[in-house]
Amino acid sequence: MKPEQWLALAIWVGAHALAAFVVLLCALLLLVAFMARIWDGQVLRRRQAAFSQPAVLLLNVAAGFAIVLGAAAGFAEIAEQLGPDGAMAQADKALSVSMRAHVTVGTLQVFALLTHLGDPPVLTLLGVAVALWLWWRGQRSLALGWVLALGGNALLNLMLKRVFERVRPLHDNGLVAELGWSFPSGHTSGATVAYGMLAYVMLRTLPTAWHLPALLGATALAFTVGSSRVFVQVHFASDVVAGFASGTAWLMVCILSVGSSQRWRLMRSR
Repeated sequence: MKPEQWLALAIWVGAHALAAFVVLLCALLLLVAFMARIWDGQVLRRRQAAFSQPAVLLLNVAAGFAIVLGAAAGFAEIAEQLGPDGAMAQADKALSVSMRAHVTVGTLQVFALLTHLGDPPVLTLLGVAVALWLWWRGQRSLALGWVLALGGNALLNLMLKRVFERVRPLHDNGLVAELGWSFPSGHTSGATVAYGMLAYVMLRTLPTAWHLPALLGATALAFTVGSSRVFVQVHFASDVVAGFASGTAWLMVCILSVGSSQRWRLMRSR
């Protein structure tokens, strides 16, 4: 798209921000449900074809690394366009100005509450509770993977913020105040990793009937937290997209590591 087209799109989205959020959330949930259905079908076909355990492991690793590479490529593309004269930076500013003019106070107050679902204290409390529960169940490797996923993402986001040192947008609505650098969004990456990893834990520990609700719930929570950062204007939209990208990449690395290590031990024990 041309720069002027990006600007026009940003202004339009800002004027219809709540509707855009609802449409994107519904589309994302439908995509996740569709992908989950395809995944179940693939697993069933693998069992019917009697694939060997190493072959299934390699297919899982290949699919995971494809997601990692895609997320990393998206993050790199955004980072390259952060300059003040870049089309993305100009679109960020246009979206922010448009939302300030059109989003109602009531909408801002709702998202100001929802954004706390990605606060570090909330995710820390969740992290401790899930780790203790897994340890009590005797699933020590899964508990370790859970802790490393959350802690590693916090360190990764801190390092990325120090590398890019992007100033936050103006946020003087009095609802949420944030200090520090803006790119990428720590709330977004933290929610993506925490709720995504929680869905993975639920897939590993709960009956099949809970699997799709867990995936849809994690998707809705992560997307809502990320979107809330743009609504309350403590982040530019590209900060949030980059947070989704970095969080997804790290989440897949952790899931691949935990899953591969457990399958490897299973193969060695046979």
